Amino acid sequence: MQAAANAGNQWVALTLRIDASQAEDDEAAAWHAVFASGDLLSAMAPLDCLLLISTPTLLTPALLALMPSTRVMFAIDAAAMAGQAERQAAAALQQQGYRVLLDGADRDGVTDAPTLRAISLDCSAAAPAPGTLAPLFGPHLARGVDSAERRDECARAGFSWFCGDYPIRPPQSDEQDDGSSRKRLLNLLGLLADDADTREVEALLKQDPTLSYHLLKLVNSAAFAPSTPISSFSQAIGLLGRRQLQRWLQLLLYVRQRADGLPNPLLPVAALRAAQMESLCKQRGGDRETQDLAFMVGVFSLLDVLLGISMQEIADALRLAPDPAAALIARDGSMGRLLALVEAPSRDALLAAGVTPAHWWQSQLHAYHWAIQVSRNL
Repeated sequence: MQAAANAGNQWVALTLRIDASQAEDDEAAAWHAVFASGDLLSAMAPLDCLLLISTPTLLTPALLALMPSTRVMFAIDAAAMAGQAERQAAAALQQQGYRVLLDGADRDGVTDAPTLRAISLDCSAAAPAPGTLAPLFGPHLARGVDSAERRDECARAGFSWFCGDYPIRPPQSDEQDDGSSRKRLLNLLGLLADDADTREVEALLKQDPTLSYHLLKLVNSAAFAPSTPISSFSQAIGLLGRRQLQRWLQLLLYVRQRADGLPNPLLPVAALRAAQMESLCKQRGGDRETQDLAFMVGVFSLLDVLLGISMQEIADALRLAPDPAAALIARDGSMGRLLALVEAPSRDALLAAGVTPAHWWQSQLHAYHWAIQVSRNL
């Protein structure tokens, strides 16, 4: 499962693929298990789900009944479209209102399936030439986009949706930083990590207009629906409560806009890591304090990318306790191993961590739901 974002760095869909090695030769049954409970669509609302499937013929009427055309779209392996039955099945999907993309096709391949005018393509090795997709309707999805440079190349080719690790590999900035903004951020993080007095946090917030604006915007949003408008920090703190204030301020650090004026794509990724760390910690029986620590480690795990300095410098500046410091710097200790799992999950890693597929799935649903809400409210 991975999010796809548009050119404005806003999540627009969740892409899902069944691991063929774990589907026991029955991809249809695996998809049925995913959608049978309805939890997925509820957790991902209002985003759509884009399913990468091997062939449209696996989509039986019973399976499609679980997949509303208003919420689910398909990217069909181009190699499967050579047969007449597959083409007819794809055309039938479109007639039922489903959005269908051809996965892995170039422009020549589209001529063999003229009704399919949107492309999904693995661009991890290279992006198509500029303007390649201009004659097609789209939207086109570029997958495996693992750098800011590759994202720009894909955009020039005509892709408008992007999926990959490019948010955590931003371009080198030419902007000069006098250090004052970074110092304020580190000071605020230090206060939060030390559970400092609310008045100290409030005083530092007043020095950062961007954070101040977004905090007040957050507490006045539909997510909290205050009976009267919130106009002061003390009111905001009273509405949120200390624990929620700390969490939201940690995430608000990623809200700061970039030089191009777009939202920072790190925000939902940081929220995703934090929520999944917390969920997995809770599943293991961690108490509230340990869950809060897991959440903090997840949020802080991208601070080196955000601030452009090493995690060692960040840990030193924040005077972090040994356990979270080791987790962030070296992915060491129980919290560090959990963070490494969230960053790069695999079947072997789940087995080694003692995390069942069911628990992992639930942690993903929780984390994506939280990240979606965060990105919509901040």
